[in-house]
Amino acid sequence: MNTSMKSSRRSGNPLWRPAIGLSLFGLLGTGLVYAVLATGISGALFPAQADGSLIRDANGQVRGSLYLAQPFVGDGYFQTRPSAANYDPMAAAGSNMARSNPDLAKRVSEATAAVAAREKIDPATVPADLVTQSASGLDPELSPAAVQLQVRRVAAARGWSEARVQALVDAQLQGRQWGVFGQPRINVVALNRALDRAVQAR
Repeated sequence: MNTSMKSSRRSGNPLWRPAIGLSLFGLLGTGLVYAVLATGISGALFPAQADGSLIRDANGQVRGSLYLAQPFVGDGYFQTRPSAANYDPMAAAGSNMARSNPDLAKRVSEATAAVAAREKIDPATVPADLVTQSASGLDPELSPAAVQLQVRRVAAARGWSEARVQALVDAQLQGRQWGVFGQPRINVVALNRALDRAVQAR
């Protein structure tokens, strides 16, 4: 028999005690203490973000989140990209259709025709992100080109000048992350919120 095992038995220190102790330390240390500290620190430093960047109306009711796409009804709002999850956060997912899937080609073709009809433009000029779904199905951001082509419709529906709507669009333009990663983008949820705030401010 191994000499270390004999000495452990004589000393009354079973080998399973260190294993259980390490497991409890890992469970409590990383599963509880770290989680409590991280949640507390993030909540203190970034309260809005830690709470999900929720959007509330004048009565305090939650109406959405800046990080979750949602559908907007009416020509007076900018429309976001389609969602395979039907904009449901509990069902976040992409369509997982391959490029060779004929159903995908059909869906994109139909969506392109619908956007072209809505915006009164040539289908060939419709940006891809207006007719394709994101991997999560909940991406609230669009390219500047996809937002730009909607300015005329939104302005006409609200009875505003295009310059007024354009100013709100320009204010929401975000550049590359840290100037390096990704592409310029606009959060459609934040933009539509700015539209409603502009009405309330008058």
